[in-house]
Amino acid sequence: MEFGPHLMLASLEGAVIAAVLALTAMGLSIVFGVMRVVNVAHGEFFMLGAVIAWTVAYSLGAHPAIGFLAAIIIAPLLVGILAGAADRIILQKINYDPDRTIVGTIGLLYIIQQTTLMTFGPDARPVEPPFNQRLALPWFEFGESGFQLYWPWGLSITSYKLFIILAAITLLIGLWLLMTRTRIGLVMRATQQDSEMAGAFGVPVKSVYAWVFGLGAGLAAIGAVLIVPVQQAHYLMGNEPLLLSFIVVIIGGLGSLPGTVIAALLIGMSDGIISVFFSPTLAKIIATLLVAMVLVFRPQGLMGKLQ
Repeated sequence: MEFGPHLMLASLEGAVIAAVLALTAMGLSIVFGVMRVVNVAHGEFFMLGAVIAWTVAYSLGAHPAIGFLAAIIIAPLLVGILAGAADRIILQKINYDPDRTIVGTIGLLYIIQQTTLMTFGPDARPVEPPFNQRLALPWFEFGESGFQLYWPWGLSITSYKLFIILAAITLLIGLWLLMTRTRIGLVMRATQQDSEMAGAFGVPVKSVYAWVFGLGAGLAAIGAVLIVPVQQAHYLMGNEPLLLSFIVVIIGGLGSLPGTVIAALLIGMSDGIISVFFSPTLAKIIATLLVAMVLVFRPQGLMGKLQ
């Protein structure tokens, strides 16, 4: 395969990574933006979403599409409820103190991880995609007879991977509408701007925090449900999404939703392309170096604001 088609294939793989990463990192960014806390257990909510997706699909034993539809509803809902309960039981008790919150979410990380290990087991479990047709992709060239389209051998992508990209775009647009066009979004933004003033006007700040913490975890779970048919459910699969989400949030700007989407595209696309042409390890090294450069030259991130 020539370089051009190969680059196109790598870009599509990067777009799949970027789509899932945008959803996962958006959850982390919303939590920090509204609550001003760092959720170290965010990756475990991602892992829990994948494990629940496998459990639902396996328990139903029905057509993969039915299992997927059930999982995309049940997994984010259960993970969101668990996160909201964790907020009320742990974070509210320590009054969202930044240092103790980090320690508390680290403890939550190990509780979720080890509980999953004891119940789910150490083995990776595959989840069958709801549909998985392979689609041939065209390429173009300029020859003696002018512009021509042709179909290179091996240049293809599965229909499910395209669905991941489209589903992530739809969910992100829905999230933007929720934040900007609904009463819930107005309350969240008011709490983000000044929680004490919002409380003085009758906003139940602690309930908003529990809702936001659950929403952030639910977004991570949705990302996991989307990607688990491509990967496999495993009790340690939350480590890399957590690292990449932190990288995205730092580059995009803490609490900046547009910055998070831009950074997810940057990191996801570069990760896909570099992993295909070189190695996944090099992609992670470059992402880490990019974070260091952002922290040195633009500490607030691409679209963040200086505090």
